[in-house]
Amino acid sequence: MTEETEVEQPLDGSTNGDTPAEEAAAEPTPDPVAEAEARVAERTADLQRLQAEFVNYKRRVERDRELLRENATFSALAPIVEVLDTIDRAREHEPLEGGFKAVAEQLERTVAASGLIRYGEAGDAFDPSLHEALSHVGTDPEVTVTTCKVIAKAGYRIGERVVRAAQVLVVDPAEG
Repeated sequence: MTEETEVEQPLDGSTNGDTPAEEAAAEPTPDPVAEAEARVAERTADLQRLQAEFVNYKRRVERDRELLRENATFSALAPIVEVLDTIDRAREHEPLEGGFKAVAEQLERTVAASGLIRYGEAGDAFDPSLHEALSHVGTDPEVTVTTCKVIAKAGYRIGERVVRAAQVLVVDPAEG
């Protein structure tokens, strides 16, 4: 009695009789140096990305810290603007003398050292982001742009942030 055995052929056309040596020859052997270089390149890219993220984080934290400091300074110094206005009105009435003069000057130095900057002088070009025009008082042939003629109240800023706009009377250039 003879039996026929059927050998199933895989659908991809390969034979089951491939030896491990033949399979190994079909696949390229991995190069350990190339693999190591690929891992180094991948880890280097990861490290560079993490370093960039850390630098961006530090910048963001520093920016937030500066904004917090500026907001705290603004909150502390904004109410003092009215006190400085009162001192200015007292000076306009008569020169300051004695202890009040010393206190006023020390207060002005202290707020200036904290970053509160006074601005607004007669003759400054009118800038709506820095000045509040209370009134137009006509024209002036001596000016070429709208100009602050009278400063009713000085303006104050901390850095580039306006605490209070200078309140001014303005003149326009003469036509012609």
